[in-house]
Amino acid sequence: MKLPIIKHLIGFIEEHDEDYVIETIETLEALTEASAIKDDELDVIGEILSNMYGALEVQKSIKEGTAKKEALNVFMKRVTGSIDS
Repeated sequence: MKLPIIKHLIGFIEEHDEDYVIETIETLEALTEASAIKDDELDVIGEILSNMYGALEVQKSIKEGTAKKEALNVFMKRVTGSIDS
C-alpha cells in the first residue's frame, strides 16, 4: 500500500462519492477471474485493489469523526505493524 495513492483516493472520494471506488473494486475483482490475465497483471490489479480498500477504510474512520491525518497515520501504522509481524 502506498500512502500517496490512498491520500489521492480519499480526495477523490471526498470530491465525488465512495460508490465509484466500490464499483471499481467490483470491476477489478471480476477482471481478475479472466483466464487471459497474467500473473504480473494480477499483481498490479492486487496492488490497486489494496490501495482502494485502504482508502475506503480510512474514509470510514474519517466519517466516524477521526481527523484525516490521524486516520491515515493509524491505518498505515496498523498496516506496517501487520507486515512486520
